[in-house]
Amino acid sequence: MEKIASFCVDHDKLKKGMYISRIDRDIITYDIRMVVPNCGVYLDTPSIHAFEHLFATYARNSKYTDQVVYVGPMGCRTGFYFLTRDLPHQAALDLFRDTIDFILEFEGIIPGTESSKECGNYLEHNLEGAKKIAADMKEVLKYWTVPMMDYDAHM
Repeated sequence: MEKIASFCVDHDKLKKGMYISRIDRDIITYDIRMVVPNCGVYLDTPSIHAFEHLFATYARNSKYTDQVVYVGPMGCRTGFYFLTRDLPHQAALDLFRDTIDFILEFEGIIPGTESSKECGNYLEHNLEGAKKIAADMKEVLKYWTVPMMDYDAHM
């Protein structure tokens, strides 16, 4: 079998940030790295789970709702995949920055956690942990630009 594109990125050189992972016709996959891969520090499950619920809720309720295809954590717990359709890179970056601000300001019950009917692991969420991830990513992306979204710009 052919090696998939995400396994061809040199994870030993990858840093925190938001990258264009691949473009498949009108679908763009963004690689949002929140920790440095293989450094021994990974996102904890309750925090990344809360971040996922808030990220997906915000993005799918934004003005770009029709362009958001998927939001989900990486199995390695180093970040998220964010898939969009026909959305310019700057708009995707701005949407993620707005999402970070939403998470930092969020108070109350995390969407989709009120009962077992809404989530397969509805009790395992950490809002404060999600806010810590958001605060860190806000700093990482403070001066991030579209040209910086190219993996090669950081390798």
